[in-house]
Amino acid sequence: MCLAIPALVTSIDGFEARVEVGGVSRGISLRLTPEAQVGDYVYVHAGFSISVVDEEEALESLRILRELAEEYPAEELFYTTGDLPPQGAEEGPTSD
Repeated sequence: MCLAIPALVTSIDGFEARVEVGGVSRGISLRLTPEAQVGDYVYVHAGFSISVVDEEEALESLRILRELAEEYPAEELFYTTGDLPPQGAEEGPTSD
């Protein structure tokens, strides 16, 4: 199963954008969602914006993801894939 994360578009340069989620900024491609604008929320998967989403849905998705991260140990969240995050990753993401 794959997971897309909602992120806020903070800047756009052509088909490239900067997005922010949880205080972390990263670059993504808007090739699949050229209609996205600064201030929009987009679902991001594998470095691509895959859909534009309204703020209410984005914030609810982030709330649920945060709740999952707080309630379940990493071993349980990654049980089916066996791919545990690197040591220290549970402490929070870093910017690239």
